[in-house]
Amino acid sequence: MNRRQFLASASALALLPRQVMAAQDPLRLKAEAVVQQVLPEGDGMTAMLGFNGAMPGPELRVRRAQRVTVEVENGLDEGTAVHWHGIRLENKMDGVPVLTQSLIDPGRTKTYSFVPPDAGTYWYHSHYISNEQVARGMMGPLIVEDDVPPDVDHDITVLLSDWRMQEDGSLVEEYSDMHSVAHGGYMGNFARGFLSKSTVQVGDRVRLRMINAATNRIFPVQVTGVSGSIMAYDGMALAVPRPLTQVILAPAQRADLIVDVEADVGFDMVIRDGLYRLADLAAEGTNTDRMPSPITALSPPDLPIPDTPSQHLTLTMMGGAMGGRHDGDNIWAFNDVSDLQEEPFGTFQRGETVRITMVNDTSFPHGIHLHGHHFYEVGEGNALGDLRDTTLVDAGASRDIICVFDNPGRWLLHCHMLSHAVGGMRTWVNVV
Repeated sequence: MNRRQFLASASALALLPRQVMAAQDPLRLKAEAVVQQVLPEGDGMTAMLGFNGAMPGPELRVRRAQRVTVEVENGLDEGTAVHWHGIRLENKMDGVPVLTQSLIDPGRTKTYSFVPPDAGTYWYHSHYISNEQVARGMMGPLIVEDDVPPDVDHDITVLLSDWRMQEDGSLVEEYSDMHSVAHGGYMGNFARGFLSKSTVQVGDRVRLRMINAATNRIFPVQVTGVSGSIMAYDGMALAVPRPLTQVILAPAQRADLIVDVEADVGFDMVIRDGLYRLADLAAEGTNTDRMPSPITALSPPDLPIPDTPSQHLTLTMMGGAMGGRHDGDNIWAFNDVSDLQEEPFGTFQRGETVRITMVNDTSFPHGIHLHGHHFYEVGEGNALGDLRDTTLVDAGASRDIICVFDNPGRWLLHCHMLSHAVGGMRTWVNVV
């Protein structure tokens, strides 16, 4: 990401549209072609895909434990489907063609209806040829509001992504080129953040909801002009808030922060030769009403407590450039098998606790996402660590997770580096 930091990076403000859920009315999303100002004002506009005339799509804000109905109209000239990432919903609403639904054909509408059980930061995106449709812009934030919101002056979403562009703003549409798929994935040469608010005041206490919506890029993010705490990962509140340091977000991962504003707020990606500015949040004026106070934890999630695991499985990531041979018939594989097969990776009884060792036997990091569930990352001494729906496993490393499979259905398990998923790194589990 060089060449004058590709037009000096994205310090121009980009605001997210917002759509708040009314109690009795369905939300409506129309997938369609859009033209968006992604590069700074004055540079070329970009022909993309989006929802409701915009990229990213509107921020949907809904209530925990209340039914959400979303009518998705397909205004594209190809099929699509929408996945509600991180929501522990009914299987048939998960938005995965083949496993949970048929495609939404052009000109047709599908109604999704689910009850989100957990407050937190989530997002929605295409799950059909998603390495291409998400790269072209089919994404948006989904916020499940707290029953009792924390004491903050502003609740601001920061959606991050990147795009591979020409200098005139047109996309380089090489989403499945073999080199990218076999390496780190289709990466952009331009990145930016979209914010739901443009200004704050010095002295404000602000909740920042950071979402990595990129198809393949890991964002190491440094937030300046603030002090505060990390409150949640992947929508799940931490029992004890952690001091704010650099936040590393693999594709699809999220982090909630609560911070006190001390100056203009900057969001920088840490890169090899310095910092790359993703977004700015201007501090205008001073909040003289707020008094200093400790930052307290968010309400804890209500998830089942793991029992002693009744199965211990191993999921080995294989293939790619500089990787070993495997018996799969695509570039990447899990356990010598590429792509979805008739038989699942695992079959579990509803409520069963399972331990999975994820072994990355490749030369690249992978962000492994499990649909329909959250799981515990296992720490030192077998201690239960953070709750996640997507875990980042570095090249040559391994990670154990423990999951209570309490949500029945056929659930996708895949690398959320979407180039790796289309290259074969995807399987599924069956909860009966």
